[in-house]
Amino acid sequence: MKVKVRAFASFREILGREREMEMKEGSTVADLLGDLALASPRFREAAFDDSGQLKDYVLLMKNRKRIDSLQDLKSELCEGDEVAVFPPVAGG
Repeated sequence: MKVKVRAFASFREILGREREMEMKEGSTVADLLGDLALASPRFREAAFDDSGQLKDYVLLMKNRKRIDSLQDLKSELCEGDEVAVFPPVAGG
């Protein structure tokens, strides 16, 4: 199945603005992030800590709804889903 990934701010510089990923049926948001980390060591370094856990400040959205990076990583993806990945945002 195909899933769209949209990256923003510094993650856009690493992953590109948008990419389509081919995933197996039953894949989860965690599986998708793992595939992105394997494909891009820079993304892995920016988004995951040394133990392989997603950093607290990484924001995720699935189909334009924010998801909890601890609980919802296990949610299954479906054909045509869109996952957006945001780095920390600072204001001033």
